[in-house]
Amino acid sequence: MFSIHPPWEIRLAIFVAKLFHNSWINPNHITTLRFTTGIGSAFLFSGGEYLYLAAWLWILTGFLDHVDGELARISGKQSNFGHFYDLTVDAITTTVLFLGIGWGLSNSYLGQWAPVMGLLEGIAIAATFLIRNVIEQKAGKEAIKLPNFFGFEAEDALYSLLIFVWLDKLPLIVWIGVFLMPCILIAVSWQYLNMKKNSEVKK
Repeated sequence: MFSIHPPWEIRLAIFVAKLFHNSWINPNHITTLRFTTGIGSAFLFSGGEYLYLAAWLWILTGFLDHVDGELARISGKQSNFGHFYDLTVDAITTTVLFLGIGWGLSNSYLGQWAPVMGLLEGIAIAATFLIRNVIEQKAGKEAIKLPNFFGFEAEDALYSLLIFVWLDKLPLIVWIGVFLMPCILIAVSWQYLNMKKNSEVKK
């Protein structure tokens, strides 16, 4: 009822991808740029300064994640390597992002627990991405399709980093993540196990 397809971010990503459709720029170039902005965001967060720039870099990173996929689809330049590269960059940048946030909060009331909590969040998200990819490979995109509300998807929640920075509540996102991300990982793992079980029953 409240879903808008495609979501707003995807529409913008398609528009940008079409700008590079006939250029020398290919999807892997965009993925490499995304890796750079993602690592840059994590580095800035780890320093505890330039937090607004760090948040905006992460927003750009998330957006580029859609652009490289749409460019690959529109240009017909999809490849196994490109898919693997995209997935690897997803896992690395997300893990390093939360580790960076945690490291930057080492002087907060969270103390030395902050980097540990951040690392656990990052690993949980990276593992979730990997399992969702396996599910997609075996059951198709519909199996991992997330609901969207008014054109916004669940994964867009990471863009709220900017809001937490603005409110000076960055430790709160670490607390939320350290409880929420493992729960999401468990849910996705359960989905995979059920899919595998059903597949074995059909055989």
